[in-house]
Amino acid sequence: MKKVFFLFAILLISVFVSAQSVDFSGSWKLNRSKSTLGEQFSMAPSEIVISQNGNDLNVERHSSFQDQEFTTNDKFTLDGKECVNTGWRDSQKKSTAVWIDKNTLKITSKIPMRDSGEMTINEVYKMDDGNMVIETSASSSYGDFSETMVYDKV
Repeated sequence: MKKVFFLFAILLISVFVSAQSVDFSGSWKLNRSKSTLGEQFSMAPSEIVISQNGNDLNVERHSSFQDQEFTTNDKFTLDGKECVNTGWRDSQKKSTAVWIDKNTLKITSKIPMRDSGEMTINEVYKMDDGNMVIETSASSSYGDFSETMVYDKV
């Protein structure tokens, strides 16, 4: 009887461990040589710091634009519920984060744009050989844009 209970406990633990999703937590530095970035413009942050705890995901992006450094912070829940963060020029960026599978997270954000509707941004986060890969696509009245950003853990 003890052996049956022991085997059952091991089976439950292995099911629980295999059901958990990947944890993107850590500091990540952009690897430009492995990334496919826009030729004239890139949305790729040079560094990303992620904290993932239970249902909460915090993403801190360090970027530069026209020789100006800036940091953005977004907070998401991993249950598909809408989250509101500050977008460009203090707009409201509405986002949802959902697991596609246990290794792939998709964040869809909608940002209102002056005089031209809204921009939709899709970010697909996944792990590949120890690197974090973010496939980003954006669509608005100005056109479509996509990049694949590869990050090394720092």
